Amino acid sequence: MSAPLADKIRPTTLDDVVGQEHILAPGRPLRRIIESGSVPNMIFYGPSGVGKTTVARIIAENCGMSLYKLNGTTSSISDIKDVVAQIGSFGSENGILLYLDEIQYLNKKQQQSLLEYIESGEITLIASTTENPYFAVYNAVISRSTVFEFKPVSAQQLRPAITRAFRLLGEQEGCQIDAGDSIVDTIAFSCGGDVRKAMNTAELAVMCGERSEGKITVTEESLKILAQRSNMRYDRDGDQHYDILSAYHKSVRGSDENAALHYAARLIEAGDIISLCRRMLCIASEDVGLAYPQAIVVTKACVDSALQLGLPEAKLPIAEATILLATAPKSNSACMAIDAALADVQSCDALDFPRHLQNKHFDGSGAKIVGQHYLYPHDFKNHYVRQQYLPDALKDRVYYEFGDNKQEQAALLYRKKILEDAE
Repeated sequence: MSAPLADKIRPTTLDDVVGQEHILAPGRPLRRIIESGSVPNMIFYGPSGVGKTTVARIIAENCGMSLYKLNGTTSSISDIKDVVAQIGSFGSENGILLYLDEIQYLNKKQQQSLLEYIESGEITLIASTTENPYFAVYNAVISRSTVFEFKPVSAQQLRPAITRAFRLLGEQEGCQIDAGDSIVDTIAFSCGGDVRKAMNTAELAVMCGERSEGKITVTEESLKILAQRSNMRYDRDGDQHYDILSAYHKSVRGSDENAALHYAARLIEAGDIISLCRRMLCIASEDVGLAYPQAIVVTKACVDSALQLGLPEAKLPIAEATILLATAPKSNSACMAIDAALADVQSCDALDFPRHLQNKHFDGSGAKIVGQHYLYPHDFKNHYVRQQYLPDALKDRVYYEFGDNKQEQAALLYRKKILEDAE
């Protein structure tokens, strides 16, 4: 069985690795660590197909240590014990390097079984994960390791690798591969920064190409079928899910409707309108708030419509709500106010109520103040009368500060008027 193209052309030196210049370019941290020859425990974090395994292999091949590879999806405690058993053996005199792929799939006990050995230096661990290690990896392992983030590879960085792939495929097939710049660009832009996926797409494109004497022509038509939807990086339970929602929320908060529509479109394309609708409802109160109180009413109507319509028509009310929220005036005054109030509730003991706010109670013979003495605001001008509402310990506390938008400034003017009239 022939190995996939991605394995055949896997880089053997750091200079051949596609992308990751932020950590692998000359003078960058990971590059310096590798070139020093002293390999610490490390965790490589990033999406699939961006070079984590490749870099780990290059390190192993250049450090002189005995390399053992395990995968978190299939490994057990016994597999880890088999590696530990090699400590001190003839073949591991230069140390053991354990490359543990998909470490997030090991449970806490399995991860803990490595602690003693990675702390003592008897085993050097290089682990990789596609999930945020600070959530997916046991904290004791994190504290003994250095985390390096690998990022998706840009289309510009992918082009030379794809061109090289077609050249090697031509040598393998013993013929010329006719794949112009537009073909290379289509693959580069459709693979979502995944080098492995780009290589596999190039290989499939050649397999599906039109063959003539001494030449294989890769057509746009076949490539569109192979590359469709392949640029979607989305996992409803993974980092991409929360990253897209975070990017959407921050774009709306930042009043950039075009960016917000982009991230909304990615969620729609992934079929996840539930998360999007929940986030829109949150934004309406958290970020638009009292600057435009009707925003939550309109957003709720759009959410209801989207959920009743379903895809693809749900995109219409979602787009309407997204644009409304992004272009609306912003105020987080309500959010700040409730957070401040909650902070007091969480830090204070149960505070007593002012007597005049309590439900009517019987005044015993020892009561210092007899009667409730509550002032009914509707009996006074502007339906307002001065009286204390907060507990004594907090009677001067101010949680809400009027925002500088038109809506809240109008409310502030009204407040000032009724206070003046109550003098």
